[in-house]
Amino acid sequence: MFGLDLTMLLIILLAAVSAASVAYALLFSRMETEKKAGARLTRVKAAESDLGKAKAARDRVQELSKRRKSLQDSLKDMEKKQEEKNKYIGDKSLKSRIGQTGLSLTMGRFYVMSAGLGMLAFIATLIIGMPLLGSLGAGFVFALGVPRWIVGFLIKRRRNKFLEEFPNALDIMVRSIKSGLPLNDAIRLIASDGREPVKREFQRVIEAQKIGLSIPEACARMMQTMPLSEVSFFSIVIAIQSQAGGNLSEALGNLGKVLRERRKMKMKVSALSMEAKASAVIIGALPFIVATLVYLTSPQYMMVLFTDPRGHIIMLLSGVWMTIGIVVMRNMINFDI
Repeated sequence: MFGLDLTMLLIILLAAVSAASVAYALLFSRMETEKKAGARLTRVKAAESDLGKAKAARDRVQELSKRRKSLQDSLKDMEKKQEEKNKYIGDKSLKSRIGQTGLSLTMGRFYVMSAGLGMLAFIATLIIGMPLLGSLGAGFVFALGVPRWIVGFLIKRRRNKFLEEFPNALDIMVRSIKSGLPLNDAIRLIASDGREPVKREFQRVIEAQKIGLSIPEACARMMQTMPLSEVSFFSIVIAIQSQAGGNLSEALGNLGKVLRERRKMKMKVSALSMEAKASAVIIGALPFIVATLVYLTSPQYMMVLFTDPRGHIIMLLSGVWMTIGIVVMRNMINFDI
């Protein structure tokens, strides 16, 4: 009886195992298919997600590219407009140059002073015994040449002072804006507490605002009395910030660093070219010094150049070659930064 039950159990177990094997064999392919389908679906979803991320990133890059291109186009337009304005603002007229000196001098007073200086030179040269033609030439030079040279000297000195102080004024504006002051108040701060000639230029900006001009337009008017590339950079930064927005304090801070680096580079170039400038001055002055010394020791030897027609030709050719040499040396030692 016990053996029969054991045999029956083995038969039942064997039948169950056989049935399970048959069922597994039948369902294995379907299970593998569903597993592969699930894995494929997961990969597709992941690919779609990556594709969406890539598309979003590409859209962001395209948007940034469009904004950058728009900003570049606006900057180019502003630069063209600024160049067109500079043709009329930064002119070379005598009236404009007198205004750039910072002096309250009218054209009438300038002409009166020039005429007085020329007359004084004419009388002084007549007194010391110079011939009439030479006295007229000296009066002409002192009436037309010397006053304009003085104006150029004053303009250059004022521009150097402005470039020396302008980065410090930009630093004050950056700190003022970071502390919460608006741009208009920062400009007023420079106009009231700054150092000359920056103080006077920013006062003109405030005066331009009082007559109805905007801050970018008022800053652009600085080119009338200070036609420098640094001032042009400043006005462009203000104009871009007013149109496109952005961090003005950071932009002005970067501009201040650029201006300081430009000044350092100019000073370095000036120091490196100083030896060449000294050599050029010595070489250019040497013929006149030698001629003067020879005239003082042997006047008759030098007077031949002034009395003989061949001496006139020699002096003319010498003057032409001296002028060519001076121009060549000047171009060799002058650098624009």
